[in-house]
Amino acid sequence: MGVGMQIACLGFTGSAAVEAEAGAQLVRLERFRAWIEGCHLAIESRTATDGARRYDVRLDLVMRDATRRPLPPCVGADVDDALRRAFAQAERALLTWQAGAATVALRDAATGDAMQ
Repeated sequence: MGVGMQIACLGFTGSAAVEAEAGAQLVRLERFRAWIEGCHLAIESRTATDGARRYDVRLDLVMRDATRRPLPPCVGADVDDALRRAFAQAERALLTWQAGAATVALRDAATGDAMQ
């Protein structure tokens, strides 16, 4: 099974195009399915004082142990761009966590701690 995603749109009605872009971006995280169960995506539309619309995209990763790892929001005038940046940020975070776990495993193997 792949990585699941829940989407919440706040302040605007979601569209098939927004869902399609989110789904396309989710594919980036599929290679981390051993680490993550899914993600919660919140897209909030806000109107600035000058009348311009801004999108606040927040992505929480749901890890295999059921903990949630919220990532900093990505904000912008273009919802697709903000979505792409949010998923790119998630991909970088997962790569960092994965590298850290690999470093710990190598250190434990080198010191014999993995055997205990």
